[in-house]
Amino acid sequence: MKDLPDADFRTVFLKATTISFFVFVVFLIFGDVVFQQVFRINFESFRIFGGIVLFSFAYVFIVQGKKAFIQIKGDLNELASEIALPFMVGAGTISLTVLMGDELKIWKGIVSLVVIMLVNFVFIMGMKQLRKSMRSKRIQTAFDKNMELLLRINGFFLGAIGIDMVVTGISNLIRAGEW
Repeated sequence: MKDLPDADFRTVFLKATTISFFVFVVFLIFGDVVFQQVFRINFESFRIFGGIVLFSFAYVFIVQGKKAFIQIKGDLNELASEIALPFMVGAGTISLTVLMGDELKIWKGIVSLVVIMLVNFVFIMGMKQLRKSMRSKRIQTAFDKNMELLLRINGFFLGAIGIDMVVTGISNLIRAGEW
């Protein structure tokens, strides 16, 4: 975010958002079929493993803060997929998208995804503009420190979500008599 000019960052982030949206649409429409027919795994197994991965990310966020993020370098066309797949599309978001597909009509799910992705895009771009608009280096530093604190606090919530995914997955497997 700091290394790219605003226009390039906006382009990369828009591409990452678009890639993420289409991945989510696939899981929204095909949902459990992707797991059962294509990968031949139980969705609950994915949920459990995804919860473990999410918990691991959360732990690293809490312990390392912003150093937990890998410095991504490379050509602008590659950056979008590198941002989309590990950071925007993960086990938690895929799980939620599959569940959305089970609960909502397809058109409602797609509209929901459009709104979610739009809000995410506007929020990230707004935060970038807010930081850029701060004239004083001291205020920017204070802003960065507060964002790092929020990242660490977010780690606790992500960890709890990860543990909840594991517990829910195990409970559902037990209830279904598959464990």
